[in-house]
Amino acid sequence: MTDITEQLEIIKRGADEVLVEQELIDKLRSGAPLRVKAGFDPTAPDLHIGHTVLINKLRQLQDLGHHVIFLIGDFTGMIGDPTGKNATRPPLTRDDVIRNAATYKEQVFKILDKEKTEIAFNSTWMDKFSAADMIRLAASYTVARMLERDDFGKRYKGGQPIALHEFLYPLVQGYDSVALKADLELGGTDQKFNLLVGRELQRHWGMASQCILTMPLLEGLDGVNKMSKSLSNYVGITDAPDEMFGKLMSVSDDLMWRYIELLSFESLATIRNWKDEVVAGRNPRDIKVMFAQEIVARFHDQTAAAKALADFEARFKQGALPEDMNEFQLEAGAQPIPIYQVVKQAGLTTSTSAAIRMIEQGGVRMDGEKVTDKNQQFPKGKPVILQVGKRKFARVTVG
Repeated sequence: MTDITEQLEIIKRGADEVLVEQELIDKLRSGAPLRVKAGFDPTAPDLHIGHTVLINKLRQLQDLGHHVIFLIGDFTGMIGDPTGKNATRPPLTRDDVIRNAATYKEQVFKILDKEKTEIAFNSTWMDKFSAADMIRLAASYTVARMLERDDFGKRYKGGQPIALHEFLYPLVQGYDSVALKADLELGGTDQKFNLLVGRELQRHWGMASQCILTMPLLEGLDGVNKMSKSLSNYVGITDAPDEMFGKLMSVSDDLMWRYIELLSFESLATIRNWKDEVVAGRNPRDIKVMFAQEIVARFHDQTAAAKALADFEARFKQGALPEDMNEFQLEAGAQPIPIYQVVKQAGLTTSTSAAIRMIEQGGVRMDGEKVTDKNQQFPKGKPVILQVGKRKFARVTVG
């Protein structure tokens, strides 16, 4: 196993916080592989690369010789994680959870070593809980402590309802650490409260407390908001190779380094060398190409990565349009249609608000000309090529 100083450098790479670092050092000094836990609620069938920030860290810990437990929260998923929510989140059905969990297992092994990964489901122990067991678990924490959590506190002060079952979520997540005897738990910065509950419950059950490693929430392609499918600023790990490549190439030069730090498996020494080369005059686009190819190869293969680069160069550097462009025929009726509605109806964004946002950011073109007015009327009677961002095209005719 790598010496402790090198391990710490790798473990802390890109991390936001380690709690408690000295405890982690003591655990590493014992020489025994750590039991490393990270939980994921299967709330949607597909993951995006923002989710893989944690999974990448798991792989790094795996490569250091530690025992990785990928916990699928099929029980907690039916409660609904209230983190960051200003209203009660609707719980998933058991069928939803099972279906989504199956796709998670397929997707994570594009990163994790299947032979060295323990897959766990928290329904394994939570389904055995009696009503009395749940009452004993609930008795281990107070309402006052729960209201210290930022989102609960804001909702309470703002008069927003908090359902009783939402208080169970951090308790169940914390009990997972008891059941799995975790030495180290990973989570996003928004999960810190829940991770600390795990430490306290382990002490309550007479166990050594786990250490905590929080990872930052990855910004989306817009460089502002957290990566999210609802904001259309994400790179899905099931995206087609050319779409994935194009999205990554659209990232700003500044944000590129954050993506590389959190998502690339290149060594810290290599990344430092790349930064030095850019300072010395190398085009950051060269680094971005290598990074985009690495990510495409990880989720597809090297052949797909090479083809994605060739297609990208042909399409955007040489000005070619995609041959398989979707075509749409829309009926305007008596009233003209504003451009933002056409963008949404053509499927180039997921919502009208996303269409408006893209127009305001200068990311929409009609026949190659940038659209600056979201209320601009779409021309009737002739096919127009709409482009959103650098990747999405459609040939649209409004009758």
